[in-house]
Amino acid sequence: MIKRERLYDAFGELIYAIAMADGEVQQEEVETLEAFLSHHPWAKEIKWSFNYENMKNHSVEEAYNNAIDICKENGPDPEYKYILEVMTSVAEAVDGIVPQERKILDDFRFDLRERFIHDLKTNKLAYFDE
Repeated sequence: MIKRERLYDAFGELIYAIAMADGEVQQEEVETLEAFLSHHPWAKEIKWSFNYENMKNHSVEEAYNNAIDICKENGPDPEYKYILEVMTSVAEAVDGIVPQERKILDDFRFDLRERFIHDLKTNKLAYFDE
């Protein structure tokens, strides 16, 4: 398991990737993100990571790949459901979910599922050993 701070940094990167997938981060997407984060205990860290990615104008692929690597390293986590809800809402914020955003959402689900299935098969998820 990785430090929570790294996981929430990854969440900011994932949200940035979704927001940037259509070519630019739009104000409605930022407002949707802020509404979701208003009650999250790690909101400051997630928003900082999102802003950092946006300021550096990192590519969607770079942000996504870095974030998914951290999530895979972290292992299963109940927070993935929350981040998927945030990502979906941000994607829907402007003109609904476009194909580029749909691909990121689908890839996120697929990449995590494949990693965790692999870990189960190779017995790397310790709590399943009990």
